[in-house]
Amino acid sequence: MTNVLRLDDVSFHRGAKQILSHVSWSVDEGQHWVVLGPNGAGKTTVSRIAAARLFPSSGTVDVLGERMGRVDISELHPRIGLCSSALAQHVLSSETVLGVVLSASYGHIGLWREEYDDFDVERARALLGALGADDLAGRPWGSLSSGERKRVEIARALMPDPELLVLDEPASGLDVAGRELLLAALSEIIGAPGSPSMLLVTHHLEEIPVGFTHALALRDGQVEGCGTLPEVLNGPTMSATFGLPLEITLERGRYTARGAHPGPAGS
Repeated sequence: MTNVLRLDDVSFHRGAKQILSHVSWSVDEGQHWVVLGPNGAGKTTVSRIAAARLFPSSGTVDVLGERMGRVDISELHPRIGLCSSALAQHVLSSETVLGVVLSASYGHIGLWREEYDDFDVERARALLGALGADDLAGRPWGSLSSGERKRVEIARALMPDPELLVLDEPASGLDVAGRELLLAALSEIIGAPGSPSMLLVTHHLEEIPVGFTHALALRDGQVEGCGTLPEVLNGPTMSATFGLPLEITLERGRYTARGAHPGPAGS
């Protein structure tokens, strides 16, 4: 299989603080990974390195067959879709949803003087439709709920037809209905022909969509578990990752974690 991403002995520090320590990890074409861990585990740092937005302090990183440090990053970025809450801070409230998605073709946020053909418009509308957001196309960004914005952000990340899609906590802040709509849309995208490899960062096992294949568990900047979902999403590995005895259950393709508290006496 072809490597989409490979980290070899990667460490990252900011000043005296060590954020990642000797992380080795590889993602192959067709795999969909979840990156799990508690606050401060290094998840977002790993995702930014994977998206070629951050260079490691040491070690080597290969993204889509290109070695970071030896490639023009500006040429690599259009091949990687990134969905991050940072986008919302840069979009004008008056910009239409269609404009937010369309402008990703040029790497801008919002429409300027670029010219878009019918194919671009049709693709933007199709992506919104796939995420259950086709009725939002004419709405201003400032009028959207948190859940609606998340779906538009993912449509925008998919607009350049990326080979790798990095989603940094896409379900954060959503209510149950918003989360379930988002996860269902992601599962549909995964099942579509030619879908990109995905990396999804989350704190919660309940936020892993059906169709994901592998997991990377981090704790204190180090790898606690790495492999297929069954190899990583189990009681011993998740308990070590989160520092608490946990019971992991799997039902209809979805995982749940809860504290492994002893039952009542005599039970």
